[in-house]
Amino acid sequence: MEITASLVKELRERTGAGMMECKKALTEANGDIDAAAEALRKSGLAKADKKASRVAAEGRIATAQAEGKAVLVEVNSETDFVAKDGNFVAFTDAVAEAALAAGGTDVEALKAAKLASGETVEEARAALIAKVGENVQVRRVARIESAHNVAAYVHGGRIGVLVEVKGGDAELARGIAMHVAAMNPPYNTAADVPADFIAKEKEIELAKMSEKDKAKPAEILEKIIGGKLAKIVNEVTLYGQPYVLDTNQSVEQTLKAAGAEVVGFQRLAVGEGIEKVVEDYAAEVMKQAGLA
Repeated sequence: MEITASLVKELRERTGAGMMECKKALTEANGDIDAAAEALRKSGLAKADKKASRVAAEGRIATAQAEGKAVLVEVNSETDFVAKDGNFVAFTDAVAEAALAAGGTDVEALKAAKLASGETVEEARAALIAKVGENVQVRRVARIESAHNVAAYVHGGRIGVLVEVKGGDAELARGIAMHVAAMNPPYNTAADVPADFIAKEKEIELAKMSEKDKAKPAEILEKIIGGKLAKIVNEVTLYGQPYVLDTNQSVEQTLKAAGAEVVGFQRLAVGEGIEKVVEDYAAEVMKQAGLA
């Protein structure tokens, strides 16, 4: 029997499986759409692809590191329960190792990379979805390769940091990574803070001042505003923040004492930027019943 495009389309709409999987299932079932749908369900492919539209905002950050290079990988699940499942944890660790070996940060390219098991990342992902019953997505990859000190740190599986430090030692680099995980500085140094951010903060500080303070001589007013802006810049920069491992000194002072500097850092937190859907089952039932 000829496997037409319309037949493949019908099976896709019915099962949610991929086009190639549908065509293969129909070919093997000699065009019997019911048999093909059942085969897809038995293989887990229909179950897996049906879940592809669900919001995956939980998950885990995994890391892998070798001499001079390190990666972070964010893999999302729908629930925290699955994020702690042994199969999910093993998958994320395997994906991180594959990302380290593959190079680059392109997620689509990573999906085609081979795991130690011989499966591709995408094949293993589909199998995991069928096993855990939730949508699973490989979302992001961060990477650093350098001749300098490179540190990778993951806190609780939910926050991951990569840091490149010129000078110092591995212990300092790890300490800085821990600091970034805890304090989440938006910028590295004062020079990295955008001019429009400074302008906006200056505008806010001026608006907050009393009329009496605004009437002070221009040079005094500038000094007052300058002090307030300097404090704000310290709060939003890695270098300006008190070092979490020794709050008696700033990160900049710690680095200076070690003759080191932070070249750059990257920080990933599970689910950041994903809008979670909060289910209102009562409202959904009423909608289905035509009461809302």
